[in-house]
Amino acid sequence: MEQQWPEGPHADPDAARARYSADMRASRGALLALFRVETAIAHMGLGIVITACAFVGVVWSPRTGAIIAGAFAAFFLVALVVFLLAGRRGWKAARAAYKFTFGWANWITP
Repeated sequence: MEQQWPEGPHADPDAARARYSADMRASRGALLALFRVETAIAHMGLGIVITACAFVGVVWSPRTGAIIAGAFAAFFLVALVVFLLAGRRGWKAARAAYKFTFGWANWITP
C-alpha cells in the first residue's frame, strides 16, 4: 500500500520527519519558557497566597482561609508526587514542585 503524504506522491519522508522534529522542539521550548520561573517569584506567589488566606480568614471566616491554604498545600503535594515519579529526587523535586505551585506570580509581576 502506498503511503499518502500531504505534499503529494513525490514528498520526501525524511524532510517531513525533520520538519516535524523541528516543530516539536520549538513547541516544547515555548512550553518550557512559559513555565520557567525564578525562586524569588515563587516566594512572591507564596506571600500572595499567605496574605490572601489571612485576608479571607479575617473578612469571611478562618475556615475559608484554611480551605484555600489547604487547596494550595494539596496542589503542592500533587506536584511533588508528579516530579518524584518523573525522576527528580530530594530537594530538586521539592524545588520544582514549589516553583510549579507558586510560580504563577510570574504572570502578574512586571
